[in-house]
Amino acid sequence: MGIMLEPLVSAPVDGLAAILAELAAGAAQRERERRHPFAEVRRLADAGLGRLRVPVAYGGDGATLRELFATVMRVATGDPNVAQALRAHFHFVEGRLAADDEAERRRWLPEVVAGTLFGNGTVERSTSDMFAFETTLLPHGDGYRLNGTKYYSTGTLYADRVVVAACLPDGTVASAIVPVDRAGVHVADDWDGMGQRLTASGTTRFDDVAVAADEVVPSPIGTATAGPRAAFLQLYLIAVAAGVARAVSTDAAAVVRSRSRTFSHGSGDLPRSDPLLQHIVGQIDANAFAAETVVLAAAEAQDRVVDSATQHEAAVLAARAQVIVSDLAPRSAELLFSVGGASATSRDANLDRHWRNARTLASHNPAIYKARALGDLLVNGQPLPANGFF
Repeated sequence: MGIMLEPLVSAPVDGLAAILAELAAGAAQRERERRHPFAEVRRLADAGLGRLRVPVAYGGDGATLRELFATVMRVATGDPNVAQALRAHFHFVEGRLAADDEAERRRWLPEVVAGTLFGNGTVERSTSDMFAFETTLLPHGDGYRLNGTKYYSTGTLYADRVVVAACLPDGTVASAIVPVDRAGVHVADDWDGMGQRLTASGTTRFDDVAVAADEVVPSPIGTATAGPRAAFLQLYLIAVAAGVARAVSTDAAAVVRSRSRTFSHGSGDLPRSDPLLQHIVGQIDANAFAAETVVLAAAEAQDRVVDSATQHEAAVLAARAQVIVSDLAPRSAELLFSVGGASATSRDANLDRHWRNARTLASHNPAIYKARALGDLLVNGQPLPANGFF
């Protein structure tokens, strides 16, 4: 059953339950065949998922962050690749909600409401500083020209526009928001990770791409203070991992129910009546519940952010959630094989994707650094690092 996640918003996403059921039904096969869920992502966008956080006054659903992260976990339970692929989109929306300039909201929120999806073009490999970029955005006529290469462009293959961090001539960083089908934009499907294989986290190259003046917005990267709700990106990944933990719980119960033969030295006539297997399934379910609960608690802290103190509180809870979920999700995925016997290792079943996905998500921002920072805070009163990548 899992934790009872509250209804999304007063105007729920049309047909979300049916879409998520179909998403989950095809997830194992899509991953096994490396078949990208283009149609599934578009169905979610057309149903209005991308506008959840847009205020009602702008035509959105006005969801809280708690409601958003509850929804992310539901999507991730069906397919964590799809959930992670939408991370850049929801982060883009958060950026517009926090923008000082109302013109940003008037320019971009109508596109979000219309179903436009936004991808990510931030990380580069050639610099030792994650906040330093070789990608340039240079004035050209009434607009700009964009040149550079980005890696780990999660979600961009599914997106309509990509948000690109680039350096202006004065060295400051801005975000160029360009259509992925514009001349000079090249999106490659070359992500080769062991897990989260279909997140479209490949390379994106920009060759003298024309950028209009109204397609450039300020970036919080490189500024003296972190952007609002800096822990948002990190908690998002943890919500995806919590969704994986719930999918493991569902599959563990299904595996035990489906088995008709037990070991000669088993503890029950049938696997479903074996108390040892019941214990493992119960433990996996409890792990999933714990993961979901800490994510929602951290999301509520993000809803309370109004100043630097509450922002730090939100970062603390997100860090705690990461330490917990980064342990529970992979451990639950490994326990799954204890209830299925050798048949559970079948490539056709593809149950190992859960562990690969959970471990890949945990590798994005290692929890050891979060635990150390939490310890330093508790022992020495040292605040957590104030940047969007912690």
